[in-house]
Amino acid sequence: MVFEGVEALVAEHAELEERMADPSVHADAARARKLARRYAELSAVVKVYQQWRAAGEDRRAALELAADDPAFAAEADENARREQELADRLRVLLTPRDPNDDRDVLLEVKAGEGGAESALFAADLLRMYLRFAERSGWSTQVLETEESDLGGYKDVTVAVKARDTAELGTAPYARLKYEGGVHRVQRVPVTESQGRIHTSAAGVLVLPEADEEGEVEIGPNDLRVDVFRSSGPGGQSVNTTDSAVRITHLPTGIVVSCQNEKSQLQNREQAMRILRARLLAAAQEEAEREAADARRSQVRTVDRSERVRTYNFPENRITDHRVGYKAHNLDAVLDGDLDPVVQALVDADAEAGLAATDQAERT
Repeated sequence: MVFEGVEALVAEHAELEERMADPSVHADAARARKLARRYAELSAVVKVYQQWRAAGEDRRAALELAADDPAFAAEADENARREQELADRLRVLLTPRDPNDDRDVLLEVKAGEGGAESALFAADLLRMYLRFAERSGWSTQVLETEESDLGGYKDVTVAVKARDTAELGTAPYARLKYEGGVHRVQRVPVTESQGRIHTSAAGVLVLPEADEEGEVEIGPNDLRVDVFRSSGPGGQSVNTTDSAVRITHLPTGIVVSCQNEKSQLQNREQAMRILRARLLAAAQEEAEREAADARRSQVRTVDRSERVRTYNFPENRITDHRVGYKAHNLDAVLDGDLDPVVQALVDADAEAGLAATDQAERT
């Protein structure tokens, strides 16, 4: 098996290593982040490629020794098995991937059908994601909330960030992007006196976070900024100062409001953070529409309009409808043990991507 073009990636990896050792590179934060992302992406490829080559060399050496001593035949077989495993892993790494996979995310959970029960379910989903982030070693920050009367959330936005440059496939967006869509819950609501099971839903939106500089162009006349008094829970300054901020991006009509923080400056910074992410997502979606034919080889398991998952409390069951995943450990999943569900989606996406690549190579 020959992996054409990998040596060029090995050379690029070595060049990036040299550039990142130059202190002047880190004077430009945006440039340094871009280089670090590419370096992390290539590191995984280079590591597996070197392991694959070493396994091949060990296999060939064992075969030569087996000609004189049959005892080495078993070692040759073991090295052949490992060489094939590494080749399969390398093929996955070389499959075209989502360019946002190495990014942090802004994750938004919105109550949907079901009124107060939906808002309570949105709070359950938020806790699930916060616990999953904690288990994954990520940091989180709740940027904006709109609470409901019973302690749930009508709308909540949280930033999820890797603490360091993440290895390929382990960054927040690579793992959380499959969460986008409609999540359905089946349980007896706290407001139900007859013990009847109700069905309600909440929506999840996952946006790759944009860099602060250079990635999203916002002109000086593109924004209208309005300030107003915060309302609802939020601390002693609520209803006493005009600290809440509403930003309207005039070219697109996108509106973002933030009132969680006590200062107008902090709320403006959080609103701009959300706005940049939404503008980046809108620009990428437009590019995807224009290049639809080119992207058919890449699998999109997430359709934000579809029901992606059901949480059945009476049966302690979670079902992901996209890949047929089903398990009876809903309590553990809601406590943050989401990794098996996510991995099932990652594996299905990788298999479909490999199949599409193989088909493209045959044609």
